This record gives sequence, structure tokens and C-alpha cells, in this order.
Amino acid sequence: MNEQIKSAELKTLLQNLMRCPSVTPLEAGALDVLEAYLTPLGFNCTRIVFEGDGSYPVDNLFATRGNKGRHLLFGGHTDVVPAGDAKDWAHDPFSATEDQNQIWGRGAVDMKSGVAAFCAAAASFVNAQDANGDGNGVISLAITNDEEADAINGMQKLLQWAAEQGHSYDFSIVGEPSSAKIMGDNIKVGRRGSISGIVSISGKQGHSAYPERANNPAPLLAKLATILSDTKLDDGTEHFQPSNLEVTSLDIGNKATNVIPAMGTLSFNIRFNETWDGPKIIAWINERLDEVKRDRFEISWRQLGNVANCFVSPVSDDVKIVCEAVQAITGNNPDMATFGGTSDARFIARYCPVVECGLVGQTMHQVDERVEISQLEDLSKIYLEIMHKFFVKSN
Repeated sequence: MNEQIKSAELKTLLQNLMRCPSVTPLEAGALDVLEAYLTPLGFNCTRIVFEGDGSYPVDNLFATRGNKGRHLLFGGHTDVVPAGDAKDWAHDPFSATEDQNQIWGRGAVDMKSGVAAFCAAAASFVNAQDANGDGNGVISLAITNDEEADAINGMQKLLQWAAEQGHSYDFSIVGEPSSAKIMGDNIKVGRRGSISGIVSISGKQGHSAYPERANNPAPLLAKLATILSDTKLDDGTEHFQPSNLEVTSLDIGNKATNVIPAMGTLSFNIRFNETWDGPKIIAWINERLDEVKRDRFEISWRQLGNVANCFVSPVSDDVKIVCEAVQAITGNNPDMATFGGTSDARFIARYCPVVECGLVGQTMHQVDERVEISQLEDLSKIYLEIMHKFFVKSN
């Protein structure tokens, strides 16, 4: 391949994105930046706002170019988590300051660099196509501004809409930070599922000197916490570690030492492998609650958000293309990993095989989040290498 990533253009695109304070669900101009960059390259850009289902409205972008050959989908998000107090940062979190060969600010790693790197790679690729008169292959980008929070009116609905327009894909890359310690040491071919909930146990308030007149929910909460923590879900699978439940809080809200509380709550999160799906894991939770049911107490739980189901993509020629591209640019042969939390890849997996390929995630969501410019450039080169190898099959 003769074309190169234009470093100055790549940095400018990233900085323009990072200067948009797009804290979920505020778009803040980030999708405007992408639309302005992609449209002159021949991408047909569609902006769609989804709302409802108990969540806030979200602005989304679907951009596509080409109409024949293999179809490569890039999935990404422009929303970021809150920056906290700007005084804690070495540079203003939305200034995208270049310093010490790094670009500093919220979203540098998660994941505006991934979005910018793919766009710059697409620019190099399609410009070469146009110069050579080769229009074979379809490239699409599904970009949401709702990955870091509810994820209800974002990627899931955007892909449903795209399917209704007749779009289908051969393979997808999500630009989440997938590397663990050094650039290219991992790509992610799967993710565990996730479910969160809050258990409420109601008893009867009373004086601690007269326990027979009250029903204390605190011991039941403690017993339930032990049961949930100690009951094994599974032994793990070929692709995933054992599923785990973590009790994340026990709340009574009782400041008086001589008052038996009326109620308390327990919060939990489960990360589960492909042994489980939504209905099975919910049934398991209900079984654990049945173990602590007692007369004179009301026990219930409510699910927080949707169940994020587990997925794993099969090792295919396209996955091997990603591995080969990573090795060609970084010199590292990446492990095909499944660790970490959830991402929008879980929605894409319903439509086509998907992998996550991105930066080292050490500073994501932290104060002084930042990306090394050399890593940013390497990531864009990896994406360009993938495009060349992927679209060979279209010719």
C-alpha cells in the first residue's frame, strides 16, 4: 500500500472531537465534526435521534460509502464519562492539549481516538480507491452518543434502523481500547454478559431493647450477601473465566444505634459467560432470594437497565486479518481476549462477527486521560491495513 496516514490531519480530527464536551447524552458537536469530515469523502451520512423506553433522547450517526462487495462496519461512540473537577487535571479535560507527545483530555482513550483513527484510515483508503478507479467494497460507521450510560437509544436502535434500510455486514470492528499493557497485545473477540440489580428487604422498625416488637432486615441482608457471594455460578468455559457476582453495596440508612431499621437494600452486579443468558441468570437470582425468604419480611428486587448478553466471535479469516494487521504495525501477535466489561459490540454481534481493536486502556475514565500520538498513528495504520486485506476478497 502506497498511501499513508496523514498525521497532522489525524491529530486535528481527534482534537476537534475531544474539544466537544460530549458527556452522555450531550452530543455537543462531536457528530457534526464527523459528518463534516466524512461527507467530502463520499460517505452518505444520516443523523437519527432515538428516544423513549425510559431513557433520554440520543443523537446517532450512520455513515456509509459503496454499494457492492464486502461490507465492513466500524462501531464507535463519541460520548464520554464526566471529567470531574477540571482543577484536578494537568490540562483542561476538554482542551485536547498536545504535550509530551501526547494528547490530553476526556475521551482520548475511550474512545474518540478509535473513532478518529478509523476515519483517517478510511480517508486514506477511499482516496486511493478513487485515484485507482476501484469502488469495490462497502465501509460503514455506526456512531452513537450513548455507550457510557443507558445504552438504550444508541447502538442497539441504530443497528435496528440500519437493518430496516437493508444494510448487512460481513465483519465489524469496534474501536474500544482493547490492549492491556502494550499496543497490540490483545484484541477482544468476546465479552461477558452483565446484569445489575437492587434487592430490598422490608421488616418492621422498633427499639433495639425490644426486638420482639420489631423485624430486623439487617441479618437477612447480611445472610443474602454471603449467599450471593459464595454460591458458585459456574467453572468457566473455553473462552471465558468463571462468572462472578459482586455485592457492591449494603445500605440501611440508619444513623441511630438504638433503632432497629425498617428496611435495607443490597446492590449487586453479575458478569457471566456464555453458560448463561438473561432468563437463566434472572432465575438464578430468584432462587437465591428464595433461600432467605422469611415470614414477616418482604423481599423483592429490581433489575437496573437491560441485561447485556455474552458473545464470542468465531476465529475466522477476518479475525486473522485483524491479528495480522496488528502484528504488521506493532510487531505483536495479539491474544484473542474476552476480559473486561461490556461494550456496544454486544449489539453488533447480533448482526455479524465483531472484534474490538484499539488502544491501551490504562488511563480511560481517569483524571489526565491521554493518548500517545505514536499509538494513535499506529492504530490508524492498523485500521488501514485491515481495510486493504479485508477488501482483497471483494476483488
